[in-house]
Amino acid sequence: MSNFTWPQGRSVKIAPRANQHAISLTIHETGDGPAVVFCHGFPELAYSWRHQLPVVAAAGFRAIAPDQRGYAESSAPPAVTDYGLTELTGDMAGMLDALKIERAIFVGHDWGGFVAWAMPVLYPERTAGVVGVCTPYMAIPPTSVMRAMVNGKDERMYILWFQEPGRAESVMDRQARLIFDRLMRAPLSPEESAKRAMASGELDMNPFRRIEELKVETPTIVTQEELDTYVHAYEESGFRGGINWYRNIDRNSREHPEIGVAKLTLPCLMITAEWDGALPPRMAAGMPALCSDLEMHNVERAGHWVQQEFPDAVSNLIVAWLKRRFKKG
Repeated sequence: MSNFTWPQGRSVKIAPRANQHAISLTIHETGDGPAVVFCHGFPELAYSWRHQLPVVAAAGFRAIAPDQRGYAESSAPPAVTDYGLTELTGDMAGMLDALKIERAIFVGHDWGGFVAWAMPVLYPERTAGVVGVCTPYMAIPPTSVMRAMVNGKDERMYILWFQEPGRAESVMDRQARLIFDRLMRAPLSPEESAKRAMASGELDMNPFRRIEELKVETPTIVTQEELDTYVHAYEESGFRGGINWYRNIDRNSREHPEIGVAKLTLPCLMITAEWDGALPPRMAAGMPALCSDLEMHNVERAGHWVQQEFPDAVSNLIVAWLKRRFKKG
């Protein structure tokens, strides 16, 4: 699919749901057939699925990747409370309404994975299947658990550092190119990552506040053109929208305690990445007890950006599963 041209985005208006604002999402789509919606994570874009969309479309599906709320040219409402799972899953249901799609298979990576796994719980009638890429079906840990990991030193855990509005943005918005240059690289081994995290003698899981200190140790996994796409998008939008998703973690747990706990019976596929430091494969260990129709695969030596680092492996796993479970004839 080397000659594939990333489809130009088009704006789709999402009708307001209860107590929500009307917004618009920029979506990128290709193909015809059963709908497959790709949900990106942070700090990413719909563009993160550029390798998967053409392959899924060629297999006979309608592949759709939205820039989710707060990202790129999609709406970025002002309030922190506009970015909870209630709103994010409502966007996906509203997008299906706007596109006149009854049900879809949801594929999610990173934060997009939490949205994808929430769909069969909050919108079971709209969800035909779920694919988790790195992100397992699990309850999101509360900030209190994360705080205990770093002995209350919030600046040492990026999720906690993100909690105060404006704090992270003031550092990150002026360093978009450096952030993506350092992030979009092949991973270190888990052993080396652990050494880096404890280099100061205390656990430090916040690369964003000290991004200029990170050494270039592994090859990039994106081309210069691909890197520029991310950089230009974030230089325009800033990081606020995506960071606001993190500011609703505890609210999500209060409002939706059933997510990550309720058992799922629909077709599920879980793809883990062996060297993912953020969402290691062990976090998916509890899924067989929660998902009665589950297939699991691991991509060896892959890091957190697995769908970009090993695009063929991820695309082939998704397509093979889609064909087995959803393709007629």
